[in-house]
Amino acid sequence: MWENYVLFIDGEAIVIDKPAGLAVHPGSKTRESLEDYLHHFRFGFQRLPLPVHRLDRDTSGCLLLARNPKAHKRFQRAFEEKKVAKAYIAVLDGIPKDDAGTIDIPLGKVSTAEEGWRIVPDPRGKAAVSHWRVAAVRDGRAVIIFTPETGRTHQLRVHAAEGLGIPISGDPVYGAGKGPMLLHAHKLEMVRVDKPPVSAVAPLPPTFVNAGFGDVDY
Repeated sequence: MWENYVLFIDGEAIVIDKPAGLAVHPGSKTRESLEDYLHHFRFGFQRLPLPVHRLDRDTSGCLLLARNPKAHKRFQRAFEEKKVAKAYIAVLDGIPKDDAGTIDIPLGKVSTAEEGWRIVPDPRGKAAVSHWRVAAVRDGRAVIIFTPETGRTHQLRVHAAEGLGIPISGDPVYGAGKGPMLLHAHKLEMVRVDKPPVSAVAPLPPTFVNAGFGDVDY
């Protein structure tokens, strides 16, 4: 069963297709997370693989795991140095006025006792840059390909809602929250010095197909 989630594997890296609804790390309100299932991805190794980055609980798709601590540090450095190429597919609750562009909006975190925490535009926050283009328009909604330069928490969700003025369909925090959130980590590629690149493509999940976007040319 678990091998069906593997998109790429070699001696130091695994890319899995993380299902929506599963958190990467445990938390105070998280009953289960990927950590509960990492032992299924040993594939003969004694060490558990470690997630190198995060995907939101409700985001599906490519997630990179490192199979040893040295690789983990090297892969994290590659993310920090923007040497990892990522492409996300999102369906928006509307259609942008342009066909493509770049969103450059720094982000910060706010928290209240009533609503909990969320990410907001903040001129003094961390730099966040997302490139985007429209891949298709259907039934009043646009399919967007996001290629982020940075990897801030909730970056694409806030950039869609605040930068484009149109939230991602199903976003429970920054949008209407009706139905599943349609955000998918479609591609991941990381160049390595002494090995072939880590490269993976995650097929669209059933939520996109059920919403009528399964046949879009990405």
